[in-house]
Amino acid sequence: MLNFRLKRRAVAAVGAAALAATTLAVGAWSSHGGDHGHGHGRQVDLQLLAINDFHGNIEAASSLTYPGFDEPVGGAEYLATHLEQAREGEKYSTTVAAGDLIGASPFLSAVFDDEPTIESLNAMGVEVSSVGNHEFDAGYDELQRIIEGDEDFEGADFPYLGANVVDEATGEPVLDPYWVKKFKGGVKVGFIGMTLEGTGSIVSQAGIEGLEFQDEVATANKYARELKRQGVNAIVVLLHEGGVPVAEDTGHDCESLDGTGTGMSGPIVDIAETMTPLVDILVTGHTHNEYVCSVPDPAGNPRMVTSASSYGKVFTEIDATYDKRTKDIVRSSVSGSNTVVTRDVEADGDQTDILAEYGPLAAEAGNRVVGYIGEDVKRGATRAEEFPLGSLIADAQLWNTAAEDAGGAEIAFMNPGGVRADLLYDQGTPGEATYAEVFTVQPFANYVVTVDLTGAQILEALRQQLPSAERSTTLVLQVSEGFTYTWDTSKTGTDQIVADSLALNGEPIVADQTYRVTVNSFLADGGDSFAAFAEGENRLFGALDVDAFEAYIAEFGTADAPLQAPELGRINRI
Repeated sequence: MLNFRLKRRAVAAVGAAALAATTLAVGAWSSHGGDHGHGHGRQVDLQLLAINDFHGNIEAASSLTYPGFDEPVGGAEYLATHLEQAREGEKYSTTVAAGDLIGASPFLSAVFDDEPTIESLNAMGVEVSSVGNHEFDAGYDELQRIIEGDEDFEGADFPYLGANVVDEATGEPVLDPYWVKKFKGGVKVGFIGMTLEGTGSIVSQAGIEGLEFQDEVATANKYARELKRQGVNAIVVLLHEGGVPVAEDTGHDCESLDGTGTGMSGPIVDIAETMTPLVDILVTGHTHNEYVCSVPDPAGNPRMVTSASSYGKVFTEIDATYDKRTKDIVRSSVSGSNTVVTRDVEADGDQTDILAEYGPLAAEAGNRVVGYIGEDVKRGATRAEEFPLGSLIADAQLWNTAAEDAGGAEIAFMNPGGVRADLLYDQGTPGEATYAEVFTVQPFANYVVTVDLTGAQILEALRQQLPSAERSTTLVLQVSEGFTYTWDTSKTGTDQIVADSLALNGEPIVADQTYRVTVNSFLADGGDSFAAFAEGENRLFGALDVDAFEAYIAEFGTADAPLQAPELGRINRI
């Protein structure tokens, strides 16, 4: 049984008894035979500050909330201040990130191609990040522009690492695989950055043509050995893949801010348990969860694995001892804590200036009223259910492509992960749907694409909602009005999709009959492992999905007759 030390720090003025930090210390083991004490010049105290899944949330929006806190949290002005306060007195500190810093961003950042977010992160002192899947939303060429800049934009001051993102033709990484932080006195820490191996199946194929996303463990092992050959023994992996805290004890000694997550599940467990012991710490992301865990490495020794929720609402602080003789982190010294980014601190001036520069420009475009809604139109609690906003978007895409010269669509499907925010009645002026709000719902700039699919291919696409070898989770496609089917949860596997229940306007879908089906360009390329859509023929590209949605709201959401949330039941789940 490992010896863990737990401590909590309370935060004033933010909800009764709200806990702002939990700290987990990985104890009872050292890769070099034990601790040797601090001082005397041989050992120094390292500090790593980490964020992940920021998604361009630079503005201190009222929607950024955290369980147990009465007031909103996050915002770049306050995150920057918290990080600066955490660095005080630390001589060996660096700030790092685990991907998805951009992409799927709120309007204020997205409308400027996420340049405001990169400027914010530069000013915040981020020194290195891995790429995540959302860094590829606009394609690899756009990511290179974000990194290198152009005539009007200076680009990222920090390296974006992608050790497992390789050129299919050469097998060589197209991004820097690692970066070494060189502190004074010869103290060196190597950072290997990666995105999840499955990135290729969850971003638009058009933007990543010629790229391959390789296995995380094999890649980390390779570059850890390379760093060691260069005399860099202290190694941290920044990985855009993560896990899910669970209540049951899985032997991973997790701590979460709400105290519920004592165990760990998800892809990161196998990755952490098989990655070389040369790696000392894993900073992770992707799942938008918050945890500080200890997952044993292949030698059976405890190794810290962290994640800091999402949207800049939480940051991680990792403290460790670096031994100058071994040039390595003393594993038994590692402790980690997650802290909620409260707004009871002074706003950072540099961040305020960035917001002041871009805010008025964004407001000019974003405050335009598109149409009117009569109630909240929301996403589901998970991506494994039918939900009103998904139905509304599917209806919009069908309407936009139904005319013969626009595609002749009869059915539309929407992927649940492409719906990024709720459309709320009381957001801004009650009932008004602004362009900024509509854009935030669908920020990916996908096109609507109409294709020929047979009834059999439509059935196959519905079956691909279930977990498979390509995807471990259920993703429920949102469907347009008039299309119905039954999902029988009493059955197993793909038999849950009742084949003879598929119908269009009450008429059975015929297996060998061809239908015109509209999806976004992400699904049309087989995104989210919906390979059946990629088989569609006679493709016709239409408007941007956000433009189709805007036009639908303008047409059917008037001040006198505002849009209502569609009723559920197109999918008959029994």
